[in-house]
Amino acid sequence: MQLVWDMDGTLLDSGVAVPAAYVATVRELGGPPVTPAQVVERYWLGTPEMILADLLGQDLAVGAADDYYGRLADADVALYPGVAAVLAELRRRGHPVAVFTGSSSRAATILLTSAGVAADLVVGGDQVGRPKPSGDGLVLTASRLGVPPGSLAYIGDAPNDLRAARAVGGLSAAAAWATSTTPPSRPTSRWRRPARRSACWTRPPGLGLLDWGTRLRWARCSRSASAPAAR
Repeated sequence: MQLVWDMDGTLLDSGVAVPAAYVATVRELGGPPVTPAQVVERYWLGTPEMILADLLGQDLAVGAADDYYGRLADADVALYPGVAAVLAELRRRGHPVAVFTGSSSRAATILLTSAGVAADLVVGGDQVGRPKPSGDGLVLTASRLGVPPGSLAYIGDAPNDLRAARAVGGLSAAAAWATSTTPPSRPTSRWRRPARRSACWTRPPGLGLLDWGTRLRWARCSRSASAPAAR
């Protein structure tokens, strides 16, 4: 089983900085006033270029997104508590750190670098033909990892993350440590609390508790658990 991570709202606590960068960029480009909530509502569109074009109500001029990327470079983003230790343990055990985000690979590189994450593989929404909930991004991720798509476990904070995992026959896990969204569709697992040989945690799992042998056993979670709404 190969873990693949979503980025915003899963690895990174970017729920303030990223929407703020969009709002400021739209203002700089002469667009209409927009709110952070309106930005988040458009995350499903995928890449920053697609989101900016929709917010502006017009096609982007060449280089127009550079203002956004410049703001991202100055954005204050951080890993959720516990994530750094989990990624370090993955590496120690010989597992690659793989990230698939609906955002662009350029944005992912900027944000992950700012947060101090050196991922072994980053796949962005700009590298596939269809955004989530299509499984295209996970198919590409699996191909680059050299594993079948159905062997992936995709950890994300939004309904489309869970749907993308199911689209390729993989496992889905809701990152319930993120508080921005609430997926209406049921994940294979919702990670809520540490429990030996289970995958049910409200914070990133301490991988020392997991059996990374040929089988990884998953536990279902309480339906009353709170969880994150939309990317």
